[in-house]
Amino acid sequence: MNELFPIYVKLDQIRTLLVGGGPVGLEKLEAILANSPRAQVHLVAERIDAQVQELVAGSAGLSASERAFRDADVNGVDLIILATNNPTLNAHIRELARAKNILLNVADKPSLCDFYLGSVVRKGDLKIGISTNGKSPTIAKRLKEFFDDLLPDEIDETLTLMSNLRNNLKGDFQEKVRLLNEHTQDFFTREAYDRKD
Repeated sequence: MNELFPIYVKLDQIRTLLVGGGPVGLEKLEAILANSPRAQVHLVAERIDAQVQELVAGSAGLSASERAFRDADVNGVDLIILATNNPTLNAHIRELARAKNILLNVADKPSLCDFYLGSVVRKGDLKIGISTNGKSPTIAKRLKEFFDDLLPDEIDETLTLMSNLRNNLKGDFQEKVRLLNEHTQDFFTREAYDRKD
């Protein structure tokens, strides 16, 4: 049973440490920036690939230290992502993170993770996170592609209209919920899509 609690984190308001500057580090950094372009990330790696250096140079919220990890790197950090293939280093940072109550993600090591980086479907302001509880990133990726194709690009316009409607509704909370539910009841039915064609 998947007992993960889904949350959406404002990475521009917290400090993230990314350890690893190779292809996996690049993948994690691209995912961070795709979802949170203003994220505050400090990257530490003994060797930083050129593509990673380009990303760091092109974003005001990113900084990098091309050197070995130091225990002090975790000071003042809220979130840690490890993208190294060094099990000894990963285990050491895991212990540091536990001691300081810092949430940790270790690439391809679900047993060491406090949280997972799921696949994300984005259509404007709509964001859908997909988790397989760390069991199959490939299935999560396929589901992302499926939902990306399924959801219309116009969904963002609908979200704006719904936001305006919600802001102009009168009455108590329960009445607002009832009216919004009534308004969106048939939104995803096949008949609604057929009427648009």
